[in-house]
Amino acid sequence: MSHTLQRMLAAAGFALICTAVPASAQETVRIRGTIEKVEGPVYVVKNRDGAELKLTISDPGLYVAIVKSTMADIKPGMFVGATGMTQPDGSQKAIEVHIFPESMRGTGEGHYDWDLKPNTKMTNANVEQTVAGVDGPVLTVKYKDGEKKVLVTPETAVVTYVMGDKNDLKPGTKIFVGAGKKQADGTVQTPRVTYGKDGLTPPM
Repeated sequence: MSHTLQRMLAAAGFALICTAVPASAQETVRIRGTIEKVEGPVYVVKNRDGAELKLTISDPGLYVAIVKSTMADIKPGMFVGATGMTQPDGSQKAIEVHIFPESMRGTGEGHYDWDLKPNTKMTNANVEQTVAGVDGPVLTVKYKDGEKKVLVTPETAVVTYVMGDKNDLKPGTKIFVGAGKKQADGTVQTPRVTYGKDGLTPPM
């Protein structure tokens, strides 16, 4: 992670994902979709529910790309986020794990409901240890109010962040907006957008 990216993320606050702000909050829109076309400053996006949205990015915008990573990149002491399904023993079976840069440590810390899939939970926490398991590595993560064990399977998407570029936002690019604001004209505005690099779908 470059110092430039760390500074930009820190300066922006970068609460674009994994915060406890519900998608249903008034005037707040969460977008998981694909750019269909670009009309000047407006991105026409097909959301995952099939709805067509018009997105604008305030200037200066923050563009952050999601790239593939691996479990080998996750070390004790790192701050990570994991979306998972609760198992009978209380552990979480991870659908995705994203590795936060150090400048984002503490973002959305805790364990709470998430809307990636029905009945999913988001856990943002510090990695205490990693041990081998029958079905894959198990992360023990600790947050201010408790701790969880997170099972990472071969199907779990593991990703991290790199500095993005506005020019990457083209038709076909898959994007995630954590908390866009609906405007009076029906468009959605956001100061920052996360997108999948090289065809990747942001798994958040």
